[in-house]
Amino acid sequence: MLGGWEIAGIVVVVLVLFGARKVPELMGGLGKGIREFKKASREVQDEIQQAIEEDSPSKPKPRPPSPTTQPRPSAPGVEPDRKD
Repeated sequence: MLGGWEIAGIVVVVLVLFGARKVPELMGGLGKGIREFKKASREVQDEIQQAIEEDSPSKPKPRPPSPTTQPRPSAPGVEPDRKD
């Protein structure tokens, strides 16, 4: 991390190199660049989130209840075997 003296030194160097009139223009351009970067990163995150949501499996549809086991109807005229 930068300490107080390091930041002050950077400010002095910027003022000497660019002059007091150019510093606001430079900072404005820097701000616009940061905003554009944030906007682009937000768009990428949104696209990734949408792709994840599209690829995630949807909830399975409920299956109809299985038919209960019932005896098959026998052929006409034939009686089913009965165990007594």
